[in-house]
Amino acid sequence: MRPGKFPKQTFANVTAPKKICLKKSPGQQNGIVSSPDVSSPVSQTQTEHQLPSSTPAPPAQPPREQWGGKYEFLLSCIGYCVGLGNVWRFPYLCYRNGGGVFLIPYFIMLFFTGMPLFLMELSLGQYGAAGPITVWKCCPLLKGIGIGMLCVSTLVCLYYNVIIAWTFYYLGSSFQSPLPWSCDALHNIPLCLNKTNITQSPSEVFWNEKVLGVVNSKGLHDPGPVRWPLALCLLAAWVVIFLCMLKGIRSSGKVVYVTATFPYFVLVVLIIRGATLEGSLNGVAFYLTPNWVHLANAQVWNDAASQIFYSLGIGVGGLLSMASYNKFDNNVIRDTIIITIGNCGTSFFAGFAIFSILGHMAWRKGVPVGQVADSGPGLAFVAYPEALALLPGSVFWSILFFLMLFMLGVDTLFGNMEGICTAVMDEFPQLRSNLKHKTLFLALLCFTFYLMGLLLITDGGIYWFTLIDSFSTSFGLIIITLFMCIGVSFFYGVNQFCQDIVDMICRCPPWCTKLLLYFKACWVVFTPFLLTFILTYIFIEMYRTSLRYGTYVYPTWGKALGVCIGAFCCLQILIWAIVAVSKESGTLKDRFQKSIRPLNSWRVNNINTTSQEQHVEPQRVEGPFTVNLTEADFTAMNWEAISEA
Repeated sequence: MRPGKFPKQTFANVTAPKKICLKKSPGQQNGIVSSPDVSSPVSQTQTEHQLPSSTPAPPAQPPREQWGGKYEFLLSCIGYCVGLGNVWRFPYLCYRNGGGVFLIPYFIMLFFTGMPLFLMELSLGQYGAAGPITVWKCCPLLKGIGIGMLCVSTLVCLYYNVIIAWTFYYLGSSFQSPLPWSCDALHNIPLCLNKTNITQSPSEVFWNEKVLGVVNSKGLHDPGPVRWPLALCLLAAWVVIFLCMLKGIRSSGKVVYVTATFPYFVLVVLIIRGATLEGSLNGVAFYLTPNWVHLANAQVWNDAASQIFYSLGIGVGGLLSMASYNKFDNNVIRDTIIITIGNCGTSFFAGFAIFSILGHMAWRKGVPVGQVADSGPGLAFVAYPEALALLPGSVFWSILFFLMLFMLGVDTLFGNMEGICTAVMDEFPQLRSNLKHKTLFLALLCFTFYLMGLLLITDGGIYWFTLIDSFSTSFGLIIITLFMCIGVSFFYGVNQFCQDIVDMICRCPPWCTKLLLYFKACWVVFTPFLLTFILTYIFIEMYRTSLRYGTYVYPTWGKALGVCIGAFCCLQILIWAIVAVSKESGTLKDRFQKSIRPLNSWRVNNINTTSQEQHVEPQRVEGPFTVNLTEADFTAMNWEAISEA
């Protein structure tokens, strides 16, 4: 039986559970009433794990919050996905890998890895109404995937708020006139006049000496003292995150109305301003000029895949956690298309704002555009501030730009922190019901992150920052997402998973059903294949190349430490799989089969989030639009009319 199709029945039986599409009671919502023809390991053993009708209901747990509306969820996801990587990483990768040609592998990776995995995370979170750890009640063997996501998310939160601290520092410095990194500042006049022997621009001196203090460190082994101006900025950043998340999605869901939309306003303003500058077209041409030779380079495809993962936030638990607060019947397929296409479109759109101004900067300096563009923090905190300093009204444009960076970073950190908080509160539900305990937990979490982040704002902190950034979202993240894809497709069952999605999208439009076939093919074939290809390439490159920051080459022990960081995250899958198998009884085969079956609580996991608002008796029809009629129904009505006559 195809997903979403129900057997034909007579009009007299229209009130049967399979025949009615309504907002389901808790048991129905989680797929207890499902298609008997779905063939998967889950469906074959499902009856053994479902609660009997006579079994008393489980004890009530504290109710889960829900988004105030679908726009809060959409804006939160867009804000989470549209982050700093869209501004400083995508434009650089685009021009480094063939300009406009880079869009070909980029969108191929989007359609065959990004969108399928994005939908998988949203669907798991929404269907199970649980965070990245608890949601694996659907397959206890894979609980380690959730633990691994939590580890990755912790590492990302650790270094990501350091970027927000840098942004705070630059934002505060932008209120000075002239800007401290411009040639108009008195202390930079000798540097700007000596153009023959210049080795660093004023913006590079400000970044390396005033902000980072990296000139005082010899490397990874020599972190040096904490830079207290940055420590205060980091403290302020964590206070902002704490206050915005204090009331959960009720507070962060309102904040995103500003933080998720303001960056688009700034980008539009910067594009309009950049288009009026001399040399801006040279920058745009450099950004988009195609170089077809790059398509044959495996590095281009790896960069495209890494950017998709980096920008969509796949595999770190944030998406899964935010989706867990959705209403059960939310259309996850529609949301997936809107968010992923919107995010990638924003990356491409931001490139015009960046390179139009970099083109003007190159024109002012009389050098090629390729010599003023850089990747990562170098683009956001060196090249772009220098370009802004050349504009009339530079103070205003600098404040606007760094305010945009701040909001981009905060939105992304919301998602990562939500993933951690949701995972912990699902494991310890008493935190959710007690506001005092929840506040103390969030305060302790933020303060712990602050203390750990102090290492990254020492004189040598940028070396540790680069190490964590390079390995926290590298091969470990790919392995986690690969096992998630394989586990859901082959252990839980791809047919059952598709049926779960149809159960959620109650009145599933025809286009949703057709798209599910495409996603099903991706989950089973294309996505695992591409992830394996990317993983292989990462291991080859990691062996052949050394890790660098500028001219500094990381020692062997430093690179080994980075590999251990990535390995620790993905090894959680193996560790918790062994734990799950050891808890079962019987032969090894029996233990494995039992550990991939959903727990009893999986099918009734939504009981606390839906029963209060959406409880409907299973045999009642609330309105004519809740009934799906078939040809047999109309035939039955005609027959009854004839018989009565």
